[in-house]
Amino acid sequence: MSCKVAFIGLGVMGYPMAGYISKAGHNVTVYNRTTAKADKWLTECKGAKAETPAKAADGADFIFTCVGNDNDLREVTFGDNGIFKTIKKGAVYIDNTTASATIAREIYDYAKKNGFGFLDAPVSGGQAGAENGALTVMIGGDQEDFDKAKDKIDCYSKKMKLLGKAGNGQLAKMVNQICIGGLVQALSEGINFGIKAGLNMEDVIEVISKGAAQSWQMDNRYKTMIDDKFEFGFAVDWMRKDLKIALDEAKKNNSLLPITEIVDQYYGDVQKLGGNRWDTSSLIRRLRK
Repeated sequence: MSCKVAFIGLGVMGYPMAGYISKAGHNVTVYNRTTAKADKWLTECKGAKAETPAKAADGADFIFTCVGNDNDLREVTFGDNGIFKTIKKGAVYIDNTTASATIAREIYDYAKKNGFGFLDAPVSGGQAGAENGALTVMIGGDQEDFDKAKDKIDCYSKKMKLLGKAGNGQLAKMVNQICIGGLVQALSEGINFGIKAGLNMEDVIEVISKGAAQSWQMDNRYKTMIDDKFEFGFAVDWMRKDLKIALDEAKKNNSLLPITEIVDQYYGDVQKLGGNRWDTSSLIRRLRK
């Protein structure tokens, strides 16, 4: 059944995600800080644009946000022109931003007091996952709100799961990023070692990718890593933002992240090489001396 949807934030991820919701037949109103991006979206998808998040959310049954960080999220929700100025009772707000669990819980508490639903629903799968409508969505919140929203989330996802209370989606995304960081560093070391040892790494990966070393990173990034090309996904700047969120949370829950701390510093080295917008597999570049 078609319904009225607002989508705030048409970045690398949000742009195609909003498109898939529109293509599913929903009445989508978009807002983006850079209006040219919203104008371009309207040439490719059915919908409308709004001048502010508040105007986009006015009357919407479901509101999605996909912005940069906690500060951006606070601005488009609690801000003077934020969605909380107009959100209607009974609506469900789904946040796809990778942010802190703290702000997710704060928004959830506000939602409960003001008669609307909230799900923190960060995504994984990168630009390719967004463009193919095949993202993994980690969700925190109430079952009732999840049941209302799941067919809308399904428009851009291949896997979604409700993982418990508000904030748990963000915590699960932190686990995701912690795992990716360690995997990419190990893959970088392995590929670099093999090249230095004179191995044909295409052949080596063909063999070991069928064994216990296999990973998504290996399957999807080994060739571009060998070729020294890093224009294929999630940027180093964003990964460092995400790892900082995880490291800050680790201090609160008293968990040790020794490898993550090192990998975060290594991504800092990549930034110093000018790799701010390179994809996360660029960790291998700092080994090529």
